[in-house]
Amino acid sequence: MAGIIKPMCIVLITAVFAMAVAPRGEAAIGCGSVVSYLNPCLPYVTNKGPLGSCCSGVKGLYGAAQTTPDRQSVCTCLKSLAASYKDVDLNKAAGLPGQCGVNIPYKISPSTDCSKVN
Repeated sequence: MAGIIKPMCIVLITAVFAMAVAPRGEAAIGCGSVVSYLNPCLPYVTNKGPLGSCCSGVKGLYGAAQTTPDRQSVCTCLKSLAASYKDVDLNKAAGLPGQCGVNIPYKISPSTDCSKVN
């Protein structure tokens, strides 16, 4: 399970940044939700399969993270899980928003300061 969660965090950094305009509130999205949305992306970001249905998950997560705390929570989850997972192709993970037609105004990177995500 930990092997699936970590790559999902990287992918979700992309989705977090795409959700930049929303009112502040309490975070409702936990790591379990992030993993659920992005699980179809795992084969793609680990170079073990095609993009497949990944974009549905990316778009779903983008739509679900409506508040700043949600986006920050997703970012934090992705960073913590991806930090120790070495099989994720960070370039592919960072490119998911573009591949899926989601416009993100921020750089996707493990060094992103999640506290600054709006």
